[in-house]
Amino acid sequence: MKEVYELDVYKLAEELSDRVWYDFDRWPLKVQKTVGHQIIRAADSISANLAEGYGRFTPAERKLFYRYARGSFEETKAWLRKLIRRGIVTEEANRYKNIIDELGPKLNAFIRSTKT
Repeated sequence: MKEVYELDVYKLAEELSDRVWYDFDRWPLKVQKTVGHQIIRAADSISANLAEGYGRFTPAERKLFYRYARGSFEETKAWLRKLIRRGIVTEEANRYKNIIDELGPKLNAFIRSTKT
């Protein structure tokens, strides 16, 4: 069995959270203290929940945490939409979109593939 960090879905989740983490430093202090901290937590939670679910014993437990990861993914997208709409994320928007467009379907497929 692969390690969780070897899975494509996990790698994409880490790529998304790392992009948020490093972009955070360029945002104004107001953004960092409000949306910034929220989006970091949400983005980091995607891979954290994938890892926690991967380590669970029963398929039902695994699937529950994978669904939590999906919720964190949606929360991350919501914060990104705000940042784009408010003009904070501009040049980076396409990089985020590319990761999100790949991660969403892979995350859904990963959840569906977990037998309960």
